[in-house]
Amino acid sequence: MPHFQAHLHDEAATAALGVSLAHAMAPGLVIYLHGDLGAGKTALTRALLHAAGHVGTVKSPTYTLSEPYAITLAGQAISVIHYDLYRMGSPEEFLDAGFREDFNGSNICIVEWPEKADGVLPPADLDVNLSVAGAGRDVELRASTPAGHSCLQRLKFAPNL
Repeated sequence: MPHFQAHLHDEAATAALGVSLAHAMAPGLVIYLHGDLGAGKTALTRALLHAAGHVGTVKSPTYTLSEPYAITLAGQAISVIHYDLYRMGSPEEFLDAGFREDFNGSNICIVEWPEKADGVLPPADLDVNLSVAGAGRDVELRASTPAGHSCLQRLKFAPNL
């Protein structure tokens, strides 16, 4: 499946990628965010949500595990649900919380630390890998499904070189 790689020189480039992703999203998309603490997963999500029309604070759902946001995408009301599974002790906690029901083909689900729910989490359409590289970040987006492939085809992003 297709993929995209870039070096993001600074926080502004990470935010610009979030804006580009917001414009490439479609209902039902499942995005996994991979990377160490401080790699920029929440910063990317914050920029994406603001670009998608959310007004207000976007906080990391580290303690709540999930935060829903209402946006309008192509004239349609959509929920974007941001998960941070870092503090989950087992994949069963994901099921016990009822999160699987959110992955319904309508909501856009963005999941930080998806490996914490390995085996019970629905598959990703798009995997985003972020890693600290000097003062910036390296990023790779890899599509795993036709929906992810379509998202990458719509992505209009050119980092400042």
